[in-house]
Amino acid sequence: MPPPPATQKAVWVVGLRGIASVLVVTAHICRSLFPHLVTPAMSDKLPPTLLQLPFFRCLVMGRASVAIFALVTGYVNSLSPLTKSRAGNADAALSGLAKSAFRRFGRFMIPAIVATVISWLACQFGAYNIAHAADSAWIRDTSPTPSTSFAGAFYDLFKNLGTTWIDGYNTYDRIQWTLTYLLKGSMMAYLSLVALVYVKPRWRMLILAGMFCFKWKSGDALVGFNVFCGMILAEVSLDPDVANLTAAHSYISAVSSASLIVMGLYFCSYPEEHPEWSRWSNNLLELGHWMFPGGSEYARFYPGMGADLLATGIVFNTTAKRILSHRFVCSMGKLSWAVYLLHAPLIRTVLTWVLFGASVRPAQGKDESGHELPPGWLPLAKPWVVMFAIPLFYVFLYRVAGLWHQYVESWCDNVTQQFEDLVFRDDAKAEKPLLLS
Repeated sequence: MPPPPATQKAVWVVGLRGIASVLVVTAHICRSLFPHLVTPAMSDKLPPTLLQLPFFRCLVMGRASVAIFALVTGYVNSLSPLTKSRAGNADAALSGLAKSAFRRFGRFMIPAIVATVISWLACQFGAYNIAHAADSAWIRDTSPTPSTSFAGAFYDLFKNLGTTWIDGYNTYDRIQWTLTYLLKGSMMAYLSLVALVYVKPRWRMLILAGMFCFKWKSGDALVGFNVFCGMILAEVSLDPDVANLTAAHSYISAVSSASLIVMGLYFCSYPEEHPEWSRWSNNLLELGHWMFPGGSEYARFYPGMGADLLATGIVFNTTAKRILSHRFVCSMGKLSWAVYLLHAPLIRTVLTWVLFGASVRPAQGKDESGHELPPGWLPLAKPWVVMFAIPLFYVFLYRVAGLWHQYVESWCDNVTQQFEDLVFRDDAKAEKPLLLS
């Protein structure tokens, strides 16, 4: 039984990426309004709430989503080259890799630059003023302050446009710290594919497994071993022997893949802070002492390992792939890049205006010397306002993301294509870009 075409095999990944992007938004909203959810219990003496329990925690945690983005990068960017390599058309695979690597910079960096410029303008015109006074540490800490002069504003802009890709720091959008690592991860995938495109599939799989182990042992839990896991899954999904074996043992495949999905979600539940406050997370903490390299950040390793197990289970589970390939889920996936870039500035402006803008800063009285103390932070709106505002914010966010995808991303693609036409040789014929590239 030959495996399906590469483009068909990438459909479920679009849905997975869409869900991951939603969870990133949810994680940042919860970190803003309900920061206690980062721990597995209210304290070491108090019981957990529902969203602090394993599995439920996955709805409010974003670190596994970053691991999924890295895994998707390795998976999707490998499908087309590996398909051509298996068909004996390695030269076409190399040509496609060269073009995809070149396009990656424009399609990845230009939208991020546009988003930073918009956030910079919002900052200079005072759009984050309410965020600076909100009773939310995450919102206050991630909201930039206006520059002190006109020239200084442009200096700050160009400085942050550079540091975003140098060391991951961007004061106008702190969540862009992941972009430099994801870009490096995609280049790592391209370079590995160039080196392995002429290698036989079985040996290539073995080499990729070795690279996975190397990245694991070196402690690269943010991107490294997740990218290589995605590449291994791409190779496995294209292997006809694996497809035949799965079809011949469908019951075993269904049970084992479901078990991997459950185990992956359990590992993704590992809390960012105070794992010792709950028995289940403390057990994972003890397990990590001998499973992970010394000095590792378990709150990165566990979500990364969980994302890998989750994706492995999905590859062999037809029901999970069918759910992720649903039109609604895939529509979220198509907007995931726009949602990732836009959600944090919109949380610090639109959502903050709604939830904190109508409040009054409470007076703090006077100190021992009789001087007036600065007023307190703006309190959160009433619960019923929060209950209605957050769902409406998601609707607003995806509407704005749809417009961004339609106009901004299309413009960025055109700029990239025009630059490609300018610098490429005449004999470098255009080739359809890799899905999600």
